[in-house]
Amino acid sequence: MTDYPIALWSFNLGRAPASVDALARAIQDEMRKAADAGAKLLMLPEYFIECCLAFKPAGLPPDREMAFLADVGKDLLNLLAPLPQQHGISLLAGTMPVKTDGGITNTAFLLTADGRQIRQDKLCLTPFEQDPDTWNLTPGNRLAVFELDGLKMAILICLDIEMPALSCLLAKAGPDLILVPSMTEKLSGYHRVYGCAKARAVELMCAVAVCGVVGVSKGTTQNDSSVSGAALYVPCEETLGFTGIAAEIAATDGSNSEEPFLTCGVPMKELGDLKCGKAEVWPGAWSAEAVSISEDALR
Repeated sequence: MTDYPIALWSFNLGRAPASVDALARAIQDEMRKAADAGAKLLMLPEYFIECCLAFKPAGLPPDREMAFLADVGKDLLNLLAPLPQQHGISLLAGTMPVKTDGGITNTAFLLTADGRQIRQDKLCLTPFEQDPDTWNLTPGNRLAVFELDGLKMAILICLDIEMPALSCLLAKAGPDLILVPSMTEKLSGYHRVYGCAKARAVELMCAVAVCGVVGVSKGTTQNDSSVSGAALYVPCEETLGFTGIAAEIAATDGSNSEEPFLTCGVPMKELGDLKCGKAEVWPGAWSAEAVSISEDALR
């Protein structure tokens, strides 16, 4: 396979749709745009659904926001479900809260052009996400690796990409592309997520695509800012341009209606060649069990 074309949409929460139908129409428009550009996959960010707080019920308390957005998300998914097959492009519909028997999860939904729905719960929640007075979410406990368009992929949601232990688990699966929808309030959070995404590309000899929400949702009670950009990271190799940056749009807070939209190609042939022995130093998957720690060295 040569380059695998993808599109990354760093959604501006200030869009403030008037209804679920209006949001679905806006997403369909961008799917057409991405498909016309040749993309096989369009990714939306974590919690882009927060824009729907613009039409939340009057007086909705903060600890009910997730339940409201879960209901909105269910309606939205029903509207989005036929679009990937209709337009011939898979859609990672960001993340949204989902009601389960064990609580509300933060879950990514990948609607594929071949008719599947692939879910991934966020595994590592921030303290805010677990606050019982606000969003009070429940973490997931399963990391899915799946195939799409001949590529092996995984989804790591925001903070999940910062966890090297998850990278060790993924190493044995040998992913080609990791998708990272994110939401970061400050520039510091942006650099944590994007810097770790770049590290994962080196560790796993794969591509890592990242996009996050920008701007502020009308009606939010919690998030006064969202800062992000969009990027595709690859291993730091001469054949890929040395820097590990295949494509990147700089961070913005979206305050002037900025909305990064990045189309780029995942260099699958080059990545395959590197994994087959042409990389400078990449060791491939290794077992952490082969390394022991001497407690004496820690005293």
